[in-house]
Amino acid sequence: MSDDILFPPLGHPAASARETAGSKAAALSALSAAGFRVPAGFVVTEAALAAAEARHWGTELQAAASAAGPGPYAVRSSAAAEDLPGASFAGMYESYLNVALDGLAAAVERCFESAGAGRVRAYEASIGPGTGEGAAMAVLVQQMVDPVAAGVAFTANPLTGERNETVISAVQGLAEALVSGVETGEEWVVRGGRSIRVRGADGVLSAESSTAVATCARKVALHFGCPQDIEWALDRTGSVQILQARPMTALPDPVRWEPPGKGAWLRNFRLGEWLPEPVTPLFMDWVIPRMDEAYNKAVFASAGISVAMGHGQVNGWYYVSPPNPKALPHLLFGGEPRSLPYFFNSVVRPMVDPAGADRTVLRGLEHEWRTECLPSYRTLVDTSWDAAGTATLAELINTVQSVARKAGEYLWFFSATGGAAWKMELVLARFWRRHLAGALAGQATPETQEAIGYQTLLGGLAPALPAGVPHAVYSIDWYHRTAGEQRGGPAQAREGNAPRHAPTPSAAERRRAAEASCRALLKGRRLKRFDSLLGLAQHYALLREEQAKDFTLGWPLLRRCAAQIGARLHGHGIIKAPGDVYFLTFDALRLDAPPQHKNVDRRRRQWQSQRKLAAPLSLGKLPPLLGNMFDRIANSARSRDNLPAGALVGHPASPGRAQGRVRVVDGPEEFSRFLPGEILVAKATAPAWTPLFAAAAAVVTDGGNLAAHASLVAREYGIPAVVGTGNATQILHTGQLVTVDGNAGIVMTHED
Repeated sequence: MSDDILFPPLGHPAASARETAGSKAAALSALSAAGFRVPAGFVVTEAALAAAEARHWGTELQAAASAAGPGPYAVRSSAAAEDLPGASFAGMYESYLNVALDGLAAAVERCFESAGAGRVRAYEASIGPGTGEGAAMAVLVQQMVDPVAAGVAFTANPLTGERNETVISAVQGLAEALVSGVETGEEWVVRGGRSIRVRGADGVLSAESSTAVATCARKVALHFGCPQDIEWALDRTGSVQILQARPMTALPDPVRWEPPGKGAWLRNFRLGEWLPEPVTPLFMDWVIPRMDEAYNKAVFASAGISVAMGHGQVNGWYYVSPPNPKALPHLLFGGEPRSLPYFFNSVVRPMVDPAGADRTVLRGLEHEWRTECLPSYRTLVDTSWDAAGTATLAELINTVQSVARKAGEYLWFFSATGGAAWKMELVLARFWRRHLAGALAGQATPETQEAIGYQTLLGGLAPALPAGVPHAVYSIDWYHRTAGEQRGGPAQAREGNAPRHAPTPSAAERRRAAEASCRALLKGRRLKRFDSLLGLAQHYALLREEQAKDFTLGWPLLRRCAAQIGARLHGHGIIKAPGDVYFLTFDALRLDAPPQHKNVDRRRRQWQSQRKLAAPLSLGKLPPLLGNMFDRIANSARSRDNLPAGALVGHPASPGRAQGRVRVVDGPEEFSRFLPGEILVAKATAPAWTPLFAAAAAVVTDGGNLAAHASLVAREYGIPAVVGTGNATQILHTGQLVTVDGNAGIVMTHED
């Protein structure tokens, strides 16, 4: 038997036979033979080991290693049952790195012995009889690589199943800590040649090197004909070396974002603006339908017409479908005689004649909200709180439904009056762009240049900065704690984390100065028109934030009821813990229900998985009127038309420019990590996020529009904001240096 057959080198046919060389070695041997960069090495099969031990074991092993190259060496298991589509055996066997030439024999023997370890036997039992038991075992010896970076690449997204994305995790040096789970590493997603760093700030890889890793990994997948889980290393020359390739196991079907019905579906419209994550099952099955029912009833009481909107879930995320153009005849002529003028005055007129809309409909609705809706909401919450502690299950269910319906009624007034804020802002923006923007830009000094923008006129309106309230929420999904239940806030300032922009006057001072500058440029009817538009836009901007603050007045009571319902069901063995109640459906809220343990566990796992998805802001095709309206609002507010290439573009929500380090915040559990002077990047913000604005240099969100919480509160604090970017939380990463231009509505990234 010749030496090259006794210890066949990678690329040799004998090293590519999985039955004897094992899956790991066979895959790498096939790649080496195909021209991929694989560290030189050879395979020790069980038969070769027996034959060599009968002759000169150590001497022949060292000779084969020297032929592969100078040490040190990596000694790794390669079993025939490893790296299969249904059984990876990842981490089951032993590996030894940086092995010297004289230590090879002992390392190889220990690798063979690891095949009998208890964890291997337990894994074999877990995946079914016969999968790995008795399978051939081999050992792979390779030249060690001294990488600048190493990691893992999945040629399909393991979370979404998307086959067109390569997900890369990387660390500096060797990747043992990453593979073992000790480190999480830097993460990149590469799609269509575009690389996006989604986690980590160490600069392990550049966009170019991550693309090189992805390109090599996809070629490996193409070679084997299926998605691959690949270990790789980037050597000192910049070449990608393949250290392991195996089929991806348990790959889900690709996540599809199909609209749940005809027409357009929006994620951050109406209730969706308050739901920055997938919705838990009981809230979607019970609370939202009751709110929707009450909202429609309140609309009919005011307008004499039903304007039902479809709502549904896509991959767990809430979407709402506004009325499409085909529903317009019904909206105009399908209700009572008063419905047509009411529809015009409340929906259309604020965008063309704010004063007329205010006079005919909106001011009356505001009065009704202040004198009837809000007081009755408070009374319901106050009178129900104490009783919830001793209520029966039926009484608790009735309380939840009462609060949900009152919140739905409140939402109508909130949508009709506070929701008019962005429509009136659109008219003001149009006036500003036509009659003021050019002249103000010509008068600007370098110190005031960044403050140019009509949004300055809508900042610093409140007599005091927004104060937190216990019922403020991160999300209206009752699974999440209210502000009164949360602990922690922005961390204290640390050296080097102060805002990088120069100190500026308060938002109120800048607003007053801007008002004076505008009035100095206008005369006669234009001045009168300006004062009217400004007064109404300011009034409704303040009203919207006032209404937003108390929309969730009943949420502490809802959570108290949910906890009590959970305790009752837990006491009867229906759920394993009171907190499992959020993952039930309404039909299981009875004391004679069968145990729901499996259903709860399945729904919770699915929800946790769906939280990691990046949900599109819209599905289906937006109606021309609605789509153009959003575009017009953003473009009317934007201070420039020629946006720089590569900038992240959103809606210009609050004026000014600020440079700082990104802090991506997913939820209240991360509030305490936020440092003064950082750029707050979030999917969306709600009133519970307000304390972070006092410390932030600027705010950037995935969702929202010019009347969103982030927009209005950022203006009160006088900090720049860009909203409605769609995917800022995916594009930007914590620690990244960026400049936020709230006038242009863009975010620009910088290399350190």
